[in-house]
Amino acid sequence: MSGNSFGKLFTLTTFGESHGEAMGGIIDGCPAGLTIDISFVQSELHRRKPGQSSIVTQRKESDTVEFLSGIFDSKTTGTPIGFIIKNENQKPKDYEHIKDVYRPSHADYTYEAKYGIRDYRGGGRSSARETVSRVVAGAIAKLILKQHGITVNAYTSQVGDIKLLKDYHDLDFSKTETNAVRCPDELIAETMIHHIEQIKKEGDTIGGIISCVIKGTPAKLGEPVFDKLHADLGKAMLSINAVKGFEYGSGFEGVKMKGSEHNDEFIESKVQSPKSKDVRTKTNHSGGIQGGISNGEDIYFRVAFKPVATIMQKQDTVNNKGEAMEMQGKGRHDACVVPRAVPIVEAMAALVLVDFLLRSKTNRI
Repeated sequence: MSGNSFGKLFTLTTFGESHGEAMGGIIDGCPAGLTIDISFVQSELHRRKPGQSSIVTQRKESDTVEFLSGIFDSKTTGTPIGFIIKNENQKPKDYEHIKDVYRPSHADYTYEAKYGIRDYRGGGRSSARETVSRVVAGAIAKLILKQHGITVNAYTSQVGDIKLLKDYHDLDFSKTETNAVRCPDELIAETMIHHIEQIKKEGDTIGGIISCVIKGTPAKLGEPVFDKLHADLGKAMLSINAVKGFEYGSGFEGVKMKGSEHNDEFIESKVQSPKSKDVRTKTNHSGGIQGGISNGEDIYFRVAFKPVATIMQKQDTVNNKGEAMEMQGKGRHDACVVPRAVPIVEAMAALVLVDFLLRSKTNRI
């Protein structure tokens, strides 16, 4: 199986299956001398872990990371950072009923078609549990970004047809972690939670949207032509389980505007020198990226997540012999994946930014 690595200079390779012994990863290209705050890394994992509220899967995992290499005296050594997160609450018997059955909208059929074999225990490698390793690497990437004054804040902006309509400038991101759905508006969050609870009682699932805002990015990140910053951000987000769409800046709404309305006009620089410029724009329909390169404005984008494919209702399907069958989901599953995906979106964005930060250092003296 290929495609298990992400990044060019700052890379992450992940391994492990949902109900195997452990998940894990290898981070390569991390600069030496970075102080690793283990408590921060663990706190990021706690944001993603299952069982944290009544509206997510009740699988019980401590998701404790164990670093195996690349760190000495709490500092990175510049060598590959190896880590594992042991799977403590494995229940493969919960999946015996789908051993020979293809679950609708899962990777069961496609994995078997490609490899001739599949791990039916929770989807194996195709399970969203794989993202736990991304959060570890993303936490380390965030520590690097912090040194450069760059922050990444994601939040739930929609669940089903319930939308947070406020502009992100009017939001207090410190409130994102104050509720189970991770929406920085208390009233909208309460409505979202109630909706997810109702959907869960029906044995069904619901999708939603996560918005993300990146502040403090310098005007230089991105590698035209094929490695545009927004292209890599899009790839990063679309690699997350259940993601069905990505848009940045004005996105699809931008098609409704005329060029005279959409263009981000530049305003006069406050600082004028050959090496120091303070170029800003009146508006930011570009989403902080022009020509595939960051322009110094806020980068903002949205990620759409489909309803979780496993539902507790009967569905028509077929088995591996092509015979028609009826099946019903069992076990522990999210009614809405969006709340737990917020730290995953942040992690993948951080990985992209750090990779481009390192690549930008090779562009000029």
